[in-house]
Amino acid sequence: MNRRSRIRNTAGVVTASLAALAAVQGSSAGAVGDESRAAERVTVCTGTRPTSGPPDPELSLYRLLEYAGKRGETRYAHVFTGLTADDDPRTAHVYRIPSKAFDADICARAEKGIRVRLHDTDVTARRLEAVIDQTGDRMDRWDGEFDLREVAPDPRGFVYFGVDDPAKAYRVLKKDLGPFWAKRIRVEHVESASAL
Repeated sequence: MNRRSRIRNTAGVVTASLAALAAVQGSSAGAVGDESRAAERVTVCTGTRPTSGPPDPELSLYRLLEYAGKRGETRYAHVFTGLTADDDPRTAHVYRIPSKAFDADICARAEKGIRVRLHDTDVTARRLEAVIDQTGDRMDRWDGEFDLREVAPDPRGFVYFGVDDPAKAYRVLKKDLGPFWAKRIRVEHVESASAL
């Protein structure tokens, strides 16, 4: 497999964010990264808008995620970080740099019974993608130090790196990417490259 083909291409914000989070959550044992951001601030709202079809929490949730993703990629790209949903078909997680306007827009769009959890971050999806693009452009700079097998945006405000040696890779990445990114990367062991 070509080394560049290991870099994840994000096609759509909802699918990309959900896939990235599943990959990151799926193997958190042995992860290396700064854990100091665990005590994040979360704002919660519950939708009151009538459903735009038969009552179905999963469809209502999907419509909200699709709307939030589109708004986040366009009008609110300066604050939008990513989206996820958990097993509860009534809860959407929106990660963003705090913005009253974006929060109000998303909460007003949520259909009745859909809960929106708005998580504070300090980085946008565009900045996460920029690090991934930078990684793809210069992948060979880490040859001989560690084997980069996967890289993807984590909608919670991190860049995820799948490598052969997490401790060594974290030290190298922290130094190479600089102090801002040292707190915004998660490095985990993966056996081989996979399509995230």
